[in-house]
Amino acid sequence: VKAAIEKALALSKDETPIEIEVESLAELEEALNAGAKRILLDNFNYSDVVQAVALNNKKAELEVSGNITLDNISAVAETGIDYISIGDLTKNISAVELSMQLSDL
Repeated sequence: VKAAIEKALALSKDETPIEIEVESLAELEEALNAGAKRILLDNFNYSDVVQAVALNNKKAELEVSGNITLDNISAVAETGIDYISIGDLTKNISAVELSMQLSDL
């Protein structure tokens, strides 16, 4: 994690946002120590999200993805997380057929 962040920061310009994905609290801590400014918490359970927000202490922007449903999104939002990605918005949906007809006036 640290090496990836350091390389990305070295190759980017200061204004280029860099986000790193972590899969554990240990990786989150490593990312924070390496200076990450935006971190995606992948498939964290609710308890780990709460711990991640506390560990982060507003050092970086945190996004959570995975294990988010319409049933638990409110509770996750109340943890103080900065961003939430929810797959339920795009999974198992039905397509709507739309058409538009144009005619000369």
